[in-house]
Amino acid sequence: MANPLLLGFTALLLILADASSPSAADSIHDLLRAYGLPGGLLPREVEYYSLDRASGDLEVRIGRPCYAEFDGTVLFDRVVRANLTYGGLRSLVGVTQEELFLWLPVREIVVSDPASGVILFDIGLAHKRISLSLFEFPPECTPGDDGGWLSGARDG
Repeated sequence: MANPLLLGFTALLLILADASSPSAADSIHDLLRAYGLPGGLLPREVEYYSLDRASGDLEVRIGRPCYAEFDGTVLFDRVVRANLTYGGLRSLVGVTQEELFLWLPVREIVVSDPASGVILFDIGLAHKRISLSLFEFPPECTPGDDGGWLSGARDG
């Protein structure tokens, strides 16, 4: 007969592992869709992600900083962090968007009404309304600058 304490501990470890790490079959793009967001918000070059399903804390790792084109140029840092909620990436860190020659941090991405066909980007100074159709497929990223001048812009 197995030790009940050992069985309980093993079950707890399995539950915790399931809560904090994605299934190998899941992609970050599928995860975004499951949370009511378009799958193309993050680039194809995502190497790894982790999600704490209890808190919504999401961490996405990309091999190197890279640029993607949507409604304008977006820079993804090596690590992107956010709080994932249904229809939103909140407290976003690691994504900046070029606006009028300035790099502004994207603080939040929200789809409040999918029927509207619009996604909302909070870039601090303004809220941008962008067509959801631009985010249907994950973009291909071009390598970005790993230099210091951008880190100041990304930090806000």
